[in-house]
Amino acid sequence: LSFILAPKRGEMVADFCAGAGGKSLAIGALMKNTGRIYAFDIAEKRLQNLSARLKRSGLSNLHSQLLSSEQDSKLKRLHGKFDKVLVDAPCSGLGTLRRNPDLKWRQQPSDIEELNQKQMSILNSAAKLVKAGGRLVYATCSILQQENEDIVQAFLAQHEDFSLLPVQEILQQQQINLEMSDYFKLLPHLHQTDGFFAAILQKK
Repeated sequence: LSFILAPKRGEMVADFCAGAGGKSLAIGALMKNTGRIYAFDIAEKRLQNLSARLKRSGLSNLHSQLLSSEQDSKLKRLHGKFDKVLVDAPCSGLGTLRRNPDLKWRQQPSDIEELNQKQMSILNSAAKLVKAGGRLVYATCSILQQENEDIVQAFLAQHEDFSLLPVQEILQQQQINLEMSDYFKLLPHLHQTDGFFAAILQKK
């Protein structure tokens, strides 16, 4: 995910669903400890875990911020400030079925519908942080079109100032030899990994 986001030295970057901060720390390393990274999450315990990991990492360019929700008023002052924003969205996790086969018995259609509403809400809020010419990366560990392509297309239909940037172009720039097209999609039966999805949205 960090390579798909493709952060550069000196940029302002946000990890909107940071969790325990593994992605944030990887982004900081790619940026060579320059610029500024904001790690947002609604779970205080996860951000506390990030604080402990941050001390060990030696990075000084990462700032964690607890949010009450994706609509937190603290985000308003940061609207339009970020070069890159990563949304590793909460999802069904159905890309991990090989490791967690019981997941399929614990998911209902209503659960997916509820997740879809949360995914759209988070993506819409994260988009407000992106500056003109910046990028927004949406990702899940799901293989369901409803959580992936459908969310991206619904977002683009509502935001004419964003367009889909083909993932293959970014992978080539990063010298990553994977055959993809518009979206980044890893599938267990093809790539021997968990199922994974990402899309890059460019603000005009």
